[in-house]
Amino acid sequence: MKRPTVLILASDPAFSREITANWPRTPDPRTKDPDSGPGCDVEFTVLDQNFSSDLAGSPYDLAIADASSVELKKGKRKAQHPRPDLKTALVAAGKPAIIIHSGRARDFYTIHGHVLELRREPGIWPALTALIGREILSRRQAESRTQEAEKIRAAAQAEATLGRYMLEMRTNVNNALTTVLGNAELLVHEPGLPATVVAQADALRNMALRLHEVFQRFSSLEKELTVAAREPGKKAAAAAAGS
Repeated sequence: MKRPTVLILASDPAFSREITANWPRTPDPRTKDPDSGPGCDVEFTVLDQNFSSDLAGSPYDLAIADASSVELKKGKRKAQHPRPDLKTALVAAGKPAIIIHSGRARDFYTIHGHVLELRREPGIWPALTALIGREILSRRQAESRTQEAEKIRAAAQAEATLGRYMLEMRTNVNNALTTVLGNAELLVHEPGLPATVVAQADALRNMALRLHEVFQRFSSLEKELTVAAREPGKKAAAAAAGS
């Protein structure tokens, strides 16, 4: 599966370093040790927030934006929100986003649809942001897998419905094929018919035989599937009897 992309929007290089350094590592499946795993399971892309006006077409799965530097510069204005263009761009993109505010932010966190706003708490904000971001991506991947599984299930159900219909109709089809085959045989052996008519009758006979073989294969396949479905039950019963 393709690794998700985390877009970091920040003018301060230290911000992106904090996020990438605190992003949870993938534990080694053999040792369960997070320090011996393959590292971050995401791709990071860093973009200066001054170039974040249009994110709608950007190929990312989660955006993490630093609004604290902008707010601190405003100082006396006591801004509690990022520049309108940054937040507006993240909202318009329609993808999950985390915005980190300065310590002056009134609330520890607020949620607006798919955008989460966090107050920059000294000492804990990098790890907290990384953990929340990891959870958001995990849920999105789970939803994607569920949707894909639903598509596969729907396709399999449609094929199963078609297969059941063909099995139910095989008797009627075989009866029709028998009639076509019998009449074709009579025409092929009818004396005095033009060669073109005989050739056409022979072609009908051959096609009828081929269709008959196809439906015979359906019957054989049904029996094979029925036997295969019973095998696990037989093995389980045998294991229970042996124990």
